[in-house]
Amino acid sequence: MLSSATDSKRSRGSVEIIRSDEDVRQGLERLLRLDPRLVSIAAEAGSLPLRLREPGFEGLAHIIVSQMVSRASAEAIWRRMLPAEGILTAENYALFHPEAWREFGLSRAKAETLSRIAEAVVSGGLDLAGLSGKPQAEALAELTALKGVGPWTAQVYLMFCGGHVDVFPSGDVALQNAVAAAFGLSERPDPKKLAVLAEAWSPWRSVAARLFWAYYAVKLGRGLLPVA
Repeated sequence: MLSSATDSKRSRGSVEIIRSDEDVRQGLERLLRLDPRLVSIAAEAGSLPLRLREPGFEGLAHIIVSQMVSRASAEAIWRRMLPAEGILTAENYALFHPEAWREFGLSRAKAETLSRIAEAVVSGGLDLAGLSGKPQAEALAELTALKGVGPWTAQVYLMFCGGHVDVFPSGDVALQNAVAAAFGLSERPDPKKLAVLAEAWSPWRSVAARLFWAYYAVKLGRGLLPVA
């Protein structure tokens, strides 16, 4: 849980993580004090979902599988990928036969990305769980060093698996649209402009991202978070 000593701890360089609905609630309180413009947005958005998965291969794999496909398609692919014991690990993914991706319905690009991640985890070159306790820049660099893992994927993993508190995926189109709608902008901000706008919400940008996803979901009447 976020404590009253969070800010002083952060100033000494330690990493705080989100692990519960209460952490999100407390983070939102601090965010609204930081930027009162968000109070009315929060009132419309309602409660903010935690949507947290355990850090590790399965969480990152689920994010990758879900990209650029409908939720129904992603869940159908995911069910086909899950082994009998119901947990997808780097070790059992590495044991799939070379053409298994076709049976799952995965694209070749996603399958190759998952294979590289699995190999890195199995070899000990990548500790996905350990990224929860690393500074954001270092954790992002480790993830994006893997071919096929872009900034959005890495940021969403750090938010929804690693529990990082100060991540804002400015390349996310839903967030761009949400910020534009919330502030009455004439056009949605591009990733660079949105990243600059989001600096006002540091060190609670992960909570701000949840807020804007929730706000836009209310506006559109459907869920928009990048993971289920």
